[in-house]
Amino acid sequence: MAKTDTLNIRIEPELKKEVEGTLNDLGMNIAEAVTIFLKQVVLTDSIPFTIKKPKFSDDMLEAIAEADEILKNPDKYKSYNNLGEILEDINNDETI
Repeated sequence: MAKTDTLNIRIEPELKKEVEGTLNDLGMNIAEAVTIFLKQVVLTDSIPFTIKKPKFSDDMLEAIAEADEILKNPDKYKSYNNLGEILEDINNDETI
């Protein structure tokens, strides 16, 4: 058997739990997945996948800004306790 070395890494416990679940479904453990990743780094002489900063559409950015505004100023916005209240308000709104 080939001589092995130890690699210690720190990751968030929740991420580790999620990764272990996914890898278990694939029939491997974290050490095997890391070995595959590292072998691909050597084979491709690069990170073996694209790393991108997520981009949001203008609509998504607008929705995020609106949600932030509502969270910062909840008293300025009407709230509802259930769907019935929303539907009643819609039915009573004469501007629609």
